[in-house]
Amino acid sequence: MPAKKDNYITPKGHQALVDELNQLVLTERPEIIKVIQWAASLGDRSENADYLYGKKRLREIDKRSNFLRKRIEKAVIINPAIIKSEVVKFGATVTVINEDENEIIYTIVGQDEIDTKNNRISWRSPIGKALMGKEVGDDVEVKTPSGTREFEISDIVYQEL
Repeated sequence: MPAKKDNYITPKGHQALVDELNQLVLTERPEIIKVIQWAASLGDRSENADYLYGKKRLREIDKRSNFLRKRIEKAVIINPAIIKSEVVKFGATVTVINEDENEIIYTIVGQDEIDTKNNRISWRSPIGKALMGKEVGDDVEVKTPSGTREFEISDIVYQEL
């Protein structure tokens, strides 16, 4: 299992981080700086809503930009489409059958790619951890905040995400 300090991410997930950083640095930050400069030119800054909001937004942009830079720097890009494995690893799309005989499809992704509405779960999540290293036919028991859940793995696929 990968070390917890690594930021495993798919190529699309990595590109999404880069795109967000570029949007913040190249578009939003320059626009906010213009607003701040304009608002500052009006004089008294203590009750100048545009100036105060602009400074606050600039701090938010800088904080998020720094966070994204660190995540991108630590990123370990893994392309699931080139993985050939019969066991669950990062990037796997795993079909499981739950206790109610319902089929659920999970995709194991990085922390920055989680999308619970589409069952894209982190490899660090309770379900992700429980699935890692398992094969088709394996039974999996997962302790989650909502209680213990049981699954049987029925399919493992590696594909472009």
